[in-house]
Amino acid sequence: MTKEYQNLAAQIIKAIGGKNNVINVYHCQTRLRFTLADNLKANTETVENIDGVTKVIINGGQYQIVIGTHVADVFEEIEKLVDISPDTSTTEEKKGVLNTIIDFVAGTFQPIIPALSGAGMVKAVLALLVVFHIFTTDSQTYYLLNLFSDGVFYFLPIIIAFTEAQKLKCNPILAVGVAAMMLHPNWTALVTAAKPVHFFDIIPFTLANYSSSVIPIILIIFVQSYVERFLNKYVPKSINLVFVPMLTFLIMGTLAFSVLGPIGAILGGYLATFFTFLADNASWAPALLIGAFLPIMVMFGIHNGVAPLGIMQMSQLGYDSIFGPGCVCSNMAQATAGAVVAFVIKDKKTKETAIPGFITAYMGITEPLLYGVNLPKRYPLIASMIGGGLGGLYAGLTHTHRFATGSSGLPAVLLYIGDNSMTFFYNIIIAILISIVSTAIITFFLAKHFEKDTPAEQTIPDIFTNQEVVAPLSGEVLPIEKSDDEVFASKIMGEGVVILPQTTDILAPFAGTVATLFPTKHAIGLISDNGAELLIHIGINTVDLAGKGFESFVKQGEHVNQGQKLISFDKQVIEDAGFSSQVMVIVTNSKNYSAIYARNNQFNKAGDLILELNK
Repeated sequence: MTKEYQNLAAQIIKAIGGKNNVINVYHCQTRLRFTLADNLKANTETVENIDGVTKVIINGGQYQIVIGTHVADVFEEIEKLVDISPDTSTTEEKKGVLNTIIDFVAGTFQPIIPALSGAGMVKAVLALLVVFHIFTTDSQTYYLLNLFSDGVFYFLPIIIAFTEAQKLKCNPILAVGVAAMMLHPNWTALVTAAKPVHFFDIIPFTLANYSSSVIPIILIIFVQSYVERFLNKYVPKSINLVFVPMLTFLIMGTLAFSVLGPIGAILGGYLATFFTFLADNASWAPALLIGAFLPIMVMFGIHNGVAPLGIMQMSQLGYDSIFGPGCVCSNMAQATAGAVVAFVIKDKKTKETAIPGFITAYMGITEPLLYGVNLPKRYPLIASMIGGGLGGLYAGLTHTHRFATGSSGLPAVLLYIGDNSMTFFYNIIIAILISIVSTAIITFFLAKHFEKDTPAEQTIPDIFTNQEVVAPLSGEVLPIEKSDDEVFASKIMGEGVVILPQTTDILAPFAGTVATLFPTKHAIGLISDNGAELLIHIGINTVDLAGKGFESFVKQGEHVNQGQKLISFDKQVIEDAGFSSQVMVIVTNSKNYSAIYARNNQFNKAGDLILELNK
């Protein structure tokens, strides 16, 4: 079924440094999400030039490759080419607190989106049938269809328990077992009876209904992951299979009903109060902010941490006004911006990207259009942010909300039918029209300015000229083939040289801009004023040092002069950790030059000429 993507998968794996560089990989709606042993082994330029790849994004420790809506088919072929390690804890890049939280929230909630979307659309169709009097709310058909859609929401704690356990690498079946306790009919009966419950006549169990809840189960499985690790460590392997599950159920069942569940219920109550406050006092704010800034959130992965707020609000109040309205306005604005570009621009390649991109975006998947057209051209992105913000503002001011989660494309308008009213449906239609019309007008006028006098087959102006690269530090300069790392040695990342360091300060090899400065400071990417792209990689596998022994003196985006100090490193720290201290100097856009001459097999001082790049 996916043979057509075999070659694409093979090219991707080769360009990201081979299967041995892949720690983990999964996919979302449009992206392959890789965790790589070393992101610098991946030749991003090569990846982006592969036919079938839209964009590469490095965010939150992930190497993300934007494919499109057929990403699942590509992923099926990728899986055949890589060996995924079950334990990545010692090799993954360290993330900041914000990225860690977003990664956890996304890993927990993203897998359940298809189930929520399917149930949400059933609920939307049900509301539509009632509004048009196809049947009444007291009919058996209504009762059964409502059952079809509400099942996912009622048993949401069980579904979340499974995905969260997978994310936290604890046993998902045991997690489901604990969640099932909380939804057992006997517990529901005790809650309904409203009589005090004491475990062993000592431990009080707080009476709370956990159906459709979110916060309690998140807390419970988080604690369970540590309990399981503790039990697996100390329970003898010979009896592990029986006693770990038994003890897990006893410990977590007690904690769930006595401490964690009640705490989660209280936090959920505060969350509901916060959502109600927003709806009553600042209903315009969430929809406006999401409508305007969703594309930026997508680029930085922040949307993965914001979207679940809508799910939580729905579990508490029965509707979502936090994420849904602004999201659909933003998506329709982006689609419209891409559509205008597709029809006004003369460049054939851009048209080929924009036309399928805006069609897909109208169905709710915007990333191919965002990274293929709107972001590179910038003005369509600006227009869509203004239009999305205006539509979101209207939706917020009119208290528009959706009654189920699902797609954020045109079909999503059905999700706004509820409460036996069409008011929210009409308001979201108006909000979308505001987004579409305003975006179309702004994009059209901006296109008249930015696309003026563009020829039918526009060529990119040649900004590259000859470039000299001087040694960033003193030491013996060797051919790149002498690198201790096979990825560098094979020239997958480009032509260059290896330096055996005798000094430990990295100096700018030309005047240019700091394009990339890795958090671990073991590598820096530069772009010269003449267009040369250079990677300086200090040591082999030094990403594992997590910044120990490295100090940077510049910031990403800063312009530097030749000879300016960029990074200092402790050679002894690198070698004591068992790593090679070789310094690789790689021209990552080598293909833009007709010839690259290296002065190697000799000792050079910092500032001596080591590479000549000829156009």
